[in-house]
Amino acid sequence: MARDYYSILGVGKAASAEEIKKSYRKLAVKFHPDKNPGNKEAEEKFKEINDAYEVLSDPEKRKKYDRFGENWNRMGEGQGNGSYQYQGSPGGGQAYEFEGDPSEFFGPGGGDYSDLFENFFRSSSRAGKGRSRVRDIRGSIAISLEDAFRGAAKVFEVNGEKIRIQLKPGAYDGLEIKLAGKGEPGGKNAKPGDLYLTIQVMPNPLYERVGNDIRQSLTIDLFTAVLGGDAQLTTLAGNLKIKIPAGMQHGKTLRIKGKGMPLYNQAGAAGDLLLTIQVTIPQNLSPEQKELFQKLQQSYTAGKTNMA
Repeated sequence: MARDYYSILGVGKAASAEEIKKSYRKLAVKFHPDKNPGNKEAEEKFKEINDAYEVLSDPEKRKKYDRFGENWNRMGEGQGNGSYQYQGSPGGGQAYEFEGDPSEFFGPGGGDYSDLFENFFRSSSRAGKGRSRVRDIRGSIAISLEDAFRGAAKVFEVNGEKIRIQLKPGAYDGLEIKLAGKGEPGGKNAKPGDLYLTIQVMPNPLYERVGNDIRQSLTIDLFTAVLGGDAQLTTLAGNLKIKIPAGMQHGKTLRIKGKGMPLYNQAGAAGDLLLTIQVTIPQNLSPEQKELFQKLQQSYTAGKTNMA
């Protein structure tokens, strides 16, 4: 049965980009594997949500999906699954499109559902001094925020050759990596072209990248907010124990130095972790507990009056 990406994200076909993003974030948090350890159904749902968002968040892909449905990226397919196709491109250039299962494209150990290759390469001609024209290949590769934080190895295939790259920690949107000699093969008196990869970092429902800082939420109870105390949380940098000062306000941001995104090509340097505080209010209080809060309220109000 064909999947309806709009239904998967719980939005209508006329939904705006912001509505799609908001729904995606809500669902991704609910079904994230970290929140549902060992739950295969939640894991499959998380995959579906990411597949749907990967298409509907891209205006061009969404336009094709609206026209052709789930198989939008296979239209015009003339060869077997997982093959390259040649297409004429404006200006006489060449375009190569890989169609098929991304896991086949990456090769063994090349990634999982979070490793999304853009499935598109285009080659461009350039002249070398004293030699024939060579063709570079340009493409893009999508990585998870976790891979951007820690660095990761990626394996994919171009022109029948499996290529492995090792991404350094701190990779960012728009980062371009040049692989010399991995473009179109050179003909007579010509060296091979180069391969240029542009990095795209996928959004994460739990963490938001703000430059080199990482923002996430930290939920504490009312008593810790009032009296102060310790809080445990999981971050991209690992499990941390945070000291909460007394009188912490809901919505306030705590800055933890050096626990944000590593700076690309700058060993030992990193941004900060920005914790947005969410204070939970006690519910279902017993009569005795409500009475204690009322006494506290009266005491606090009297104290403010005496200070006036």
